[in-house]
Amino acid sequence: MLDLIVSGGIAVMPEGAAAVDIGVAGEKIVAIGASGALGAAGAAQRVVDATGQIVIPGGVDPHIHCLSPIPFPGRNEEMLSAPPDQVSRAALYGGTTTMLDFVDCPPEIGLQQSIEARRRQWAGACYCDYGLHLLVRGKPPLEHLGVLPEAIQAGYASVKMFTTNIRPNRQGRMVQFGDIWEVLKIVAKQGGIAAIHAEDNDIVMHMYEKLIREDRVGFENMAEVHNTLSEDLSFNRVIRLAENVEGAALYMVHVSAATGVAAIAQSRARGFPMYGETLHQYLLYTAEDYKRPGGQMFHTYPSLKFAKDQAALWAATNHGAIQAIATDEVCCPLKVKLQGNRIDDTTGGNSGVEPRMALMYTHMVSKRGYSLADFVGLTSSNAAKIMGLYPRKGALAIGSDADIVLLDPRAGRVIRKEDLHETDYTPWEGHEVTVWPSITILRGKIAVEGGQLLATPADGQFLPRKIGDEIRARPAV
Repeated sequence: MLDLIVSGGIAVMPEGAAAVDIGVAGEKIVAIGASGALGAAGAAQRVVDATGQIVIPGGVDPHIHCLSPIPFPGRNEEMLSAPPDQVSRAALYGGTTTMLDFVDCPPEIGLQQSIEARRRQWAGACYCDYGLHLLVRGKPPLEHLGVLPEAIQAGYASVKMFTTNIRPNRQGRMVQFGDIWEVLKIVAKQGGIAAIHAEDNDIVMHMYEKLIREDRVGFENMAEVHNTLSEDLSFNRVIRLAENVEGAALYMVHVSAATGVAAIAQSRARGFPMYGETLHQYLLYTAEDYKRPGGQMFHTYPSLKFAKDQAALWAATNHGAIQAIATDEVCCPLKVKLQGNRIDDTTGGNSGVEPRMALMYTHMVSKRGYSLADFVGLTSSNAAKIMGLYPRKGALAIGSDADIVLLDPRAGRVIRKEDLHETDYTPWEGHEVTVWPSITILRGKIAVEGGQLLATPADGQFLPRKIGDEIRARPAV
């Protein structure tokens, strides 16, 4: 007997959208049949009626920061962003069943020690499934480089690096290009992928000095500091570096400008495995929104850009240089998000994992006519493919994990902070969405139904990952 049948909806499968029944046994999808065929047999403990709804694989958010340090402006103190249980709970409510966070690997602490400490923070504390990137920062010691191959083979298959310190008062993030080169060679040889936060440090720090000297320190000037020229220079430089490392593949995180889009597109046209991620903030807000009351709530690093950049990002999501739409989630209270108001102390990240799926469906499918397959690709399956999770995640297919979300067009609403489960604000306050998840299923277990959370923090599983050869050989997504 099947444990569960999802019947009557339009299911978005790798081969296209169709009216089918999906049968679940244990944690896996084990049967897919014509609409009504599986349910009619009465061979399940429960049949979920999906009539009138869109059935999709659970969302995959490849860029989350839980328990991440947030400095207090003017004080030598830090707080931490929300823990995994808080963020993952919100993720399930919003139809995301898999998140990827980071293992901070400072040079003064052993790599394996950092991994073990991070795993302890997440074990038994996540409502949904999760994986972990490695975050190499500063000057990686030879000891780190020596054990990095073993870590990649153990399932930490993506390694993030910064080409900038981002802010003048937060040193120690930037990895010098020679060290990036050495790390890329190891990652490529071990079959991993590098995730790059690329900004030109010289340009960024020059602009901080310039605007502070001119007493134009308000955060509304952020786009002058973290500017489009910086993205142009840094993207092209790190991409050219990777093109000269055999087997190297790059995942360019939070692409924000038309110049970044162009750099990725040009490398992909040359046949190199370059992938782009943008954020829903960049697709729906611009630098003009910094001028609104509480405009800090729309900010993440790099800055919001301009209308022409936003247009280029949207164009790039249509089978172009952008493959994934993430959140750069840094969940914190509103008072923390608004605590800084200068170009050098504004809190980055955002609270966005819960409304991401509904917002993107609304702006992609309802407003721009994207296909259901393209929507699923950009919010789930492409990230799963690039990050070594597919087809376990990101697919409604036999053998895949039964991560299934029902999006209900009858449940469209105006987003209000009181209705969400992340924190006491949302940068999406007042946005109207045309769908909302009615049921979220995690590995065959109903996790959220009718607005009620049924999952537990012990339900989330760690996902070791291996990047597919096809992803690293060419621009395969």
